Amino acid sequence: MLSPSPLSLFCALLLCLPFAIIFTINSPAATTAKTTTRAAGETLLSRKPKPPPPIRIPKDDGSLLPLAAARTKNTPTGTKKVAFLFLTTTPLPLAPLWQLYFNRSNTNLYNIYVHADPTFKYDPPFSGVFSRRVIPSKPTLRFTPTLSSAARRLLAHALLRDPGNYMFALLSPSCIPIHPFDFTYRTLVNSEKSFVEVLKDEPGQYDRWAARGDNAMLPEVKLEDFRIGSQFWVLTRKHARLVVSDRRIWDKFDKPCEYERRGSCYPEENYFPTLLHMRDPRGCVPATLTHVDWSVNIDGHPREYQESDVGPELIMRLRNGRPRYGDDGTNGSDSTLRERHHPFLFARKFSRGSIQRLLSIANDFIFKDQDEGSRMALL
Repeated sequence: MLSPSPLSLFCALLLCLPFAIIFTINSPAATTAKTTTRAAGETLLSRKPKPPPPIRIPKDDGSLLPLAAARTKNTPTGTKKVAFLFLTTTPLPLAPLWQLYFNRSNTNLYNIYVHADPTFKYDPPFSGVFSRRVIPSKPTLRFTPTLSSAARRLLAHALLRDPGNYMFALLSPSCIPIHPFDFTYRTLVNSEKSFVEVLKDEPGQYDRWAARGDNAMLPEVKLEDFRIGSQFWVLTRKHARLVVSDRRIWDKFDKPCEYERRGSCYPEENYFPTLLHMRDPRGCVPATLTHVDWSVNIDGHPREYQESDVGPELIMRLRNGRPRYGDDGTNGSDSTLRERHHPFLFARKFSRGSIQRLLSIANDFIFKDQDEGSRMALL
């Protein structure tokens, strides 16, 4: 038998090559590899991007406030929310009333933040709607900048923790709501302006301005720019960011008052109205929405309502009160504000002993739905 020549072997190889290629393409291993590659590609294309990691919120103000200013925007994201900022040095004696208030509310429309003095032993600790709402806090003391610092800290946390927060209401442990949540929510989110009392030429204005020294506020804050107002305000998101980004004006207020002038040292009543008057007066309604009775003044504290004072008549009187508006001609606000009547939404100062009486009229009166026709026109 003749052995095949190299030429015949080469020709046979050429004839078999197409069949080998066809077999390889249609083999199960090749099909599986192709399918796996395609599936992997489709998975990569359809995979959703991972959400950004949560912002790590620093505890020191030197990092916290600049971060809040840099990482947030003036306009809220998604549904507008109201941030309730409680500044307290004690337990919240009126917490059961607030618990009832928030239980009747849509949880997607509000947030709660508490600044509580860490040196105080809270027994029992905050619970219910206030559970896990306490932000990293520092001690506060009257006649010092610490109360203003606490309010700035609350604003920074509220800005960073929820981009939906639109209005920021500062409250004390003696504050109560005097309208249902829905009424308060509509009033605030329908406004494009902050509500902060801005008063000029008040008694003791010079003494307050000079409490840190005769010229300590100069040149940044001149006496003619200095303003007085309620400690309790409601700020828009834009103004909340303005507060946490401010260094120039705050550096003047963040100084200790001279010892002999401590009786005129109330930074929490001066810093916010002064800053907003200087930076954006037309963005403010120059009035507070927290009712307080200063016809009684005991050591710088207003009238405190006791259990015997509480009833539907008192709540109606508080609701019907007219806020005191600042001097529109000097702070640049809309002159028509003199003809407006914004509703008080909160009131203080209520004693610890008044809670049971408040609870007894809460469902049938305080939190009863309001007549739509009675709501005032908003800015």
